[in-house]
Order: sequence, then structure tokens, then C-alpha cells
Amino acid sequence: MVSDRGQSKNVCVIGAGPSGLVASRELRKEGHTVVVLEQNHDVGGQWLYEPNVESEDPLGRNKFLNVHSSIYDSLRIASPREIMGYTDFPFLVKKGRDMRRFPGHKELWFYLKDFCEWFGLKEMIRFNTRVEYVGMLDYGEFGKDLKWVVKSKEKTAEKVVEEVFDAVVVATGHYSQPRLPSIKGMDAWKRKQMHSHIYRAPEPFRNEVVVIVGNSQSGQDISMEIVEVAKEVYLSARSFDITEGLSKVISKHHNLHLHPQIESLHEDGRIQFEDGSCVIADTIIYCTGYSYTFPFLDTKGIVAVDDNRVGPIFEHTFPPSLAPSLSFIGIPRKLIGFPFFESQAKWIAQVLSGKRRLPSWDDMMQSIKEFYHSRELAGIPKSNTHDLADFEYCNKYADYSESPHLEEWRKQLCKSSIINSFANLETYRDSWDDDELLQAALQSPHFTQLGAQP
Repeated sequence: MVSDRGQSKNVCVIGAGPSGLVASRELRKEGHTVVVLEQNHDVGGQWLYEPNVESEDPLGRNKFLNVHSSIYDSLRIASPREIMGYTDFPFLVKKGRDMRRFPGHKELWFYLKDFCEWFGLKEMIRFNTRVEYVGMLDYGEFGKDLKWVVKSKEKTAEKVVEEVFDAVVVATGHYSQPRLPSIKGMDAWKRKQMHSHIYRAPEPFRNEVVVIVGNSQSGQDISMEIVEVAKEVYLSARSFDITEGLSKVISKHHNLHLHPQIESLHEDGRIQFEDGSCVIADTIIYCTGYSYTFPFLDTKGIVAVDDNRVGPIFEHTFPPSLAPSLSFIGIPRKLIGFPFFESQAKWIAQVLSGKRRLPSWDDMMQSIKEFYHSRELAGIPKSNTHDLADFEYCNKYADYSESPHLEEWRKQLCKSSIINSFANLETYRDSWDDDELLQAALQSPHFTQLGAQP
């Protein structure tokens, strides 16, 4: 539903990473007054690399983490740069910087800084400011005229600042809070255990026997890096049904071994696997993913995280009972992130201004129920509720705010890089065969739009 009424709201955005930055831009464009609260000293969120992790609990068991970024030193982006840019700000190659198609993490951070500067977003951001509490001022009927109390604290200040906003947009990311398995004997195992959240470089593991739990992207990347310096690396996976690319890597390294899941850990350093085999290891690195967590948010139980499902939220964005004054941006995973965050930001901004209306509470709740049911029928675990991997959904979502659909070249380049990574895990970032698609992309309006960047 579209309406011409333009209401200006006082909006707090939490986080100045990829989703928070584009949210602040779209909210301001729609006429809202915006304050962005960012706990770090600069923009970038996950992409603001933090090499110093000594202050962090190795398994991330603190309520508020000291380190936000989970990026390791050698990390390169897993998607080609052409598909990653916001719709009106292509991720261009710049002379004197990392010009690779799959650049290192620092280049993506530079891109976000360029975006921030180009659109003049910095003036809205308060850096070094941690949000400690977000709660309702007065709980009205289904979010009507609801206001939010936000308590925040600047790093060097003693005093907590309390402010009231018409709306809050939560854009805190989902790759920080370690998600750990439950393994018998974990607490009794006295050697080094850590989550990949604080992994930065392979050198500390030189000549060690290392067990890596989980063969997702980070598990594979870290295995390939550590195997060059470690004595032995045991990759513990749920299934032996692995990609051709991982199989090639394992056959190439005599000291990299694939094992089933861990059955139990023992005080003497033994690790027993489900097939009965044992190893004595120095270190266990859990590459077991991340949990959604909002330690500052008090919704009186209306929004909860249950087995990594954040809910109930309509279209991964609006909790029906608190909409539109509370919204989330950047929760979905397994999609082309930046353009999707942009369409989320546009929709949130337009709903808050009254330009568009949400469905009724009943209709939103029914939609959520149907979505959960469809996931169950598809055999998708609750913990993967927000893993979308669906271009059609992205296009349907874009229609809420009349945002552009994903270009065909963007979808095809995404697919071709995934296929290449499955077949050639070690080399896909440097060797590819999609040059025709790449040329089509570079000649598209996305890359030729005038005045996109200096």
C-alpha cells in the first residue's frame, strides 16, 4: 500500500556496518532525523579488522563481546566484487588499491568508507558508543505511537546517555557471537579451545596438532592456512559428502585429515570421534558459526531468539506487535547482502514516513506462520530459518519499496563463483571462466552510471 503522507521520525540506527550505513542513507533520504550509534572507532562493522583479540574470551562467553569483527588477517571476499556493490555505488577497481576480483577484506572496508564519504553519512554517526539498553517507553496497542528509550555509553565516558526515539533500526550484524556445539567433556578438556571468531593468523599453531570443528567456509579457509604450519590438522565434519574442491585440498596435504563429528573430549587431551578413532590434540578451533544476539534489546519477550530463529518478524524485518517503530536489517543470510540490505533500508524508511503501509497484524502473523511451515516442509532446521539462498525472494522483497530487482548478470556471476568454489576451492578466487558474464556486468548501467564515484 502506498500513501503520499510524509512523516519525519527521529530514528536511532544501531551499528555502522554495511546494513547500518545504507539504512542511515535511506532514512535521511526519506526525510527522517537519524542518529547512528557505533561501538567502534570507524565504520565497517564486520569489515573493520581488529587484530587484537587478547581481551576476548576464546569461546565468546561474555554477554557483550569486546571484539566485534570475526575477520582473520588473510581473508579474501568469497564473492566477486562486481556483485557486491549497492545498486547506485559499484564496487569499482581503484588504482593503488587491491585490484583483484576477490580482494582482501581491507578493500571492502575501503569501499564502505568511500560509500560513507560519498553520501556524507559520517555526520550522523556517533563513534565509540556502545548501546547498553533499548526498551519501550510506553507499550501502546500493536506498536502504535510507540517510542523507544535508548541508553548508550561513550567508551571514555562514565555517564550513560539516555535518549528517546520514535523508531529504532537494529543493524548489528550476525557474524560476531560464537555458536558452539555441545560436546561431552568440553568443560573438562584443559588444552586450548577457541572459536574462529578470534582466529587471526596461523603462526600460533606451528607444529601443533589442531582439530577444526566444522567444514563451512571458515573451517575450510582456516584448515588450508593452518595446514602449512601445523604438525597435523583434523577437520571434523558432519558428513563425508564433501565438495570436489575440498577433496582436492585434502588429497594434496598429507597432514590434513577428514574425520566425523566429535563424540567426546577427555582430560588427558584425547579427542574421540564418532567412528571410535582418537587423537591427542593441542588446540580445538570451533568453526561452528554464529548466533543472533541482541543483548541490549528488551522487548518484554515479544521478540526472542530461539535456536537461532529471530521471531516473530515479518519478512525478517518487522516484529508485528512492535512495527514499524522497531525493525531489523541484515538478518537474512545466504544472499547477495548489500543490495538486499538496501531494499530493506528503503522499505523501513518508507514505512516510517507513512509512504507505505504494512499489512495488518493478523496478516503479518499469518505470513510468518506460513513461512515457518514452508521451511519445516522443506526439511530446513529452525537454526537455518534466515538462510534464504533464493533470488526470487530477493525480487519479491524489493517490490515492497519498488527497489530494483537483482540484475541477471549479478545472479549468474554469483552462481558461477559458487560452482567454481565447489570445484576449485584453493584457486577459485584467482582463476575463473566467466569472462563473458563479467563483460556483460561491466557494460551494464550499474557500472556505467554517471557520477557513481570519483
